Amino acid sequence: MSVVLEATERVKDKNSTLTKIRQAGNIPAVLNGPNQSQPIYVNSADFLKTIRTTGRNGIIKLAIENNQHSVMLQELQTDPIKSEIIHADFQIVNMSTEVTVDVNINLVGEASGVKDGGVLQQSIHSVSISALPTDIPQTIDVDVSNVEVGDVVKVEDIDTKGKFTINQDTSQVVASVLAPRQEEEISTGEEQEPGEPENLEGRETNESAEATEEG
Repeated sequence: MSVVLEATERVKDKNSTLTKIRQAGNIPAVLNGPNQSQPIYVNSADFLKTIRTTGRNGIIKLAIENNQHSVMLQELQTDPIKSEIIHADFQIVNMSTEVTVDVNINLVGEASGVKDGGVLQQSIHSVSISALPTDIPQTIDVDVSNVEVGDVVKVEDIDTKGKFTINQDTSQVVASVLAPRQEEEISTGEEQEPGEPENLEGRETNESAEATEEG
């Protein structure tokens, strides 16, 4: 689904002006498209409400004065200390042309192996896919209900429903159920990656505070 988000043009400005925009409850942004890069800003509360409605990879109708553009959220920059969004990039999309995005993987169901005392491990939390903008799922659900101790679920096991193409090694392990002893050995070895993905509702975000704003 698409939701209308109002945006306002801004001139290319210095950091002091960007600070004023943020202090007024807005997010500086850039609208990218064929042969264009237009500095804009959007209301922070409206933006967050829109993303909650559409999901991280949803189609947004970005309204600038009397023009509307079908866009997707391309990139976010977040203040690592305050965890506040400080900049956003929107990309104009052609609804009949495939785009490439990262989508979160969501494990659903209780694995049979867990009921037998095993431990469910999720090895990757997102995959890169190509799809038409209207066919991009907010998340990719992977049913692990029938996964026994010692079994693995690979990227190749993901059901695309014929709507998208996965762009990475299909032999990658998505999830597995380890025997309790294996889990104990792993926990005493190298640190595991945190279980929660860092991205926002479907796609990885750039939280680098070192990213330079050019708009």
